[in-house]
Amino acid sequence: MPPVSQLMVPLPVKSVPDCSNVGAELTGKLNKEEIMKWLAKFYQRREIKAAAVENGIDNYIYHQTYLSFRKFCLEDDKLPVDLHVTLSDIIAGACHLDSLLPYFIRHAKQTFPHLECLDDLKKISDLRLPANWYPEARALTRKIVFHSGPTNSGKTYHALERFFNSKSGVYCGPLKLLASEVYYKSNQRGVPCDLVTGEERNFANATDKSPSSHVSCTVEMVSVNTPYEVAVIDEIQMLKDPSRGWAWTRALLGVVAEEVHVCGEAAAIDVVKEILMSASEEIEMRRYKRLTELIIEDGSLGTLDKIRPGDCLVCFNKQDIFWSMRQIEAMGIECAVIYGSLPPGTKLAQAKKFNDPDHPCKVLVATDAIGMGLNLNIGRVIFNSLIKPTTNEKGEKEMDTISTSQALQIAGRAGRYGTQFSTGYVTTLKNEDLPTLKRLLSQHPEPINQVGLHPTAEQIELYAYHLPHANLSNLIDIFVNLSTLDDSLYFICNINDFKFLADMIQHVPLPLRARYVFCCAPINRKIPFVCSMFLKFARQYSRNEVLSFDWLGRQIGLPFSCPNTLLELVHLESVFDVLDLYLWLSYRFQDLFPDASLVRDMQKELDCLIQTGVAQLTRLLINSETGVSSGTSQAVEAEENQHVPSAKKTPYFHNAVNIVNSISSHGRIADRLLSEGLLTPKLLEDLKTEWQREKDNETAHEIVSTVTSPLSIKRSKNEMFKAVKRINRKRVK
Repeated sequence: MPPVSQLMVPLPVKSVPDCSNVGAELTGKLNKEEIMKWLAKFYQRREIKAAAVENGIDNYIYHQTYLSFRKFCLEDDKLPVDLHVTLSDIIAGACHLDSLLPYFIRHAKQTFPHLECLDDLKKISDLRLPANWYPEARALTRKIVFHSGPTNSGKTYHALERFFNSKSGVYCGPLKLLASEVYYKSNQRGVPCDLVTGEERNFANATDKSPSSHVSCTVEMVSVNTPYEVAVIDEIQMLKDPSRGWAWTRALLGVVAEEVHVCGEAAAIDVVKEILMSASEEIEMRRYKRLTELIIEDGSLGTLDKIRPGDCLVCFNKQDIFWSMRQIEAMGIECAVIYGSLPPGTKLAQAKKFNDPDHPCKVLVATDAIGMGLNLNIGRVIFNSLIKPTTNEKGEKEMDTISTSQALQIAGRAGRYGTQFSTGYVTTLKNEDLPTLKRLLSQHPEPINQVGLHPTAEQIELYAYHLPHANLSNLIDIFVNLSTLDDSLYFICNINDFKFLADMIQHVPLPLRARYVFCCAPINRKIPFVCSMFLKFARQYSRNEVLSFDWLGRQIGLPFSCPNTLLELVHLESVFDVLDLYLWLSYRFQDLFPDASLVRDMQKELDCLIQTGVAQLTRLLINSETGVSSGTSQAVEAEENQHVPSAKKTPYFHNAVNIVNSISSHGRIADRLLSEGLLTPKLLEDLKTEWQREKDNETAHEIVSTVTSPLSIKRSKNEMFKAVKRINRKRVK
């Protein structure tokens, strides 16, 4: 990062307003040209520069202060008396030029206030002993148990058994799906358990909403003040995550529990030991082996024609997912689809369909989102590719081979214990990827060396007290620059998303604590619609105006209908993210975000629409290619509603019709010819153009014949509308 001085924004300095100019009365009016000449000489003197360095003024601040000081002396007609007299004496030759130094230093501290409090700022951002941030946890003699093992080894199962049998406990999971699963399991076993996520709190006792002794939560939401008998921290290797690692560090050091059970990869053992050593705590190790065998196949799949029931094709971007799904369904094989931006309910619905032995869907196409959070009965994992797009620290997109940890996490999903797939298999789609996969799976994950930290709201508030004129993004930069930490053990998590949101709402007048909370919101800054709604939420909050359900409905464009193109499906996914954002903020600002229950109901209905869209994803892809949209296909849907059972009507959306259209014969033939190399994409585009031209000619001819027919003159408006509707339907087909 640049020097801290370059992060400081110089403040303008003005003289104290006074009706009289005492300096001018004592020594007369100053000659501006003489002032410029003497200030230039002052700036060039080596002795002055050396004295400035002794006062903590580097070259950048020295130059900026000189510019500000010169402007102040030249433009202000009523200078402070002592400065006015000194300048007059220097011009008259009555005193040395160096006499200006005290005034220059004073001006520098007014222009850059951090010079007065730099030591205090460094003390606030001293992160070398984060264990000391949690005195309540340090007051206990905690028993730490590390459950280490690969995927499908039962490590989390054993930790949860201790959780279920305890008097009180908290489970900390990486995903809402995992927290919800433990919540349901606990209550099914007769152990009352509450669910706490960033968006809501569900009470086991729904009548009086009294807190239960057990809590299942996402790791960011764990309390470091509430005492428990047992705490379970899942996926502890996430300590190294560049964005969220701070949450696992906080939970590990701060949870107030007599027993702390951590579950994860063996790669995290050493770093966890070292972290807890600073808290004078020791670890009890429990190692587990995989419960089912995992076999790397000798050959790659080569072609999707060899897909079999129980297979999961793993892709690392949506484009590959959509292409692969079309190829598989073109062969008459129904498949489930799971990727990261789908709502949790849709992911669970797709997983349930794939796991159901009586359902015809036997193949899954997914991203690495299956690595954690979903129970899937997978027989074989097939890597479509081993190259995954990532974003570096500068926000630049990069393509790189997946890590050993990622390969083991994903491949380990094959062969789930207690299912029909007692043995798991893994391979690649392409021949050239198989040697790389074998190498990755033969290695152990690299040991984790550093874990994440993040500045707290209290620390930023202290910074704002010392630097009241700095904005939030600027405060974060200064904090990171001045922070002192044990580089061998800790790093500061990526704050680019935080700063992005801070810059977005900088012009919105908000209290610092509220601004900090808004900037912690978990949103995807790559989705413009979500970002624009985030800004609207902040503006409405700043005006102290209630963000009601009706207001929200107008902003997101209710009502919605079942998606007919891929673009419409993606938009519904972004709307779901906006509703998630509303619920997240309502959990923190209940007074101005009061309609959480209504929004939650709407979100469930939206989830159903998205599930409907995903279930007919192939049709959406075809419609996207042929230009079909909701507007042009409403007539078609209205007619099909007569013989297709419609979904339950809701107050928020148009009638969601479950239209299940198989791929047209043209689509199947085209896909097969493309895969066999008998048809090129260029030739396919030419054929599409020719087909469209013929359809346009037929449509134009039918319209002309309809209009010029003698019968058409006698038709009613209703009959004419039906004729146009039939023509549109033919065009869509």
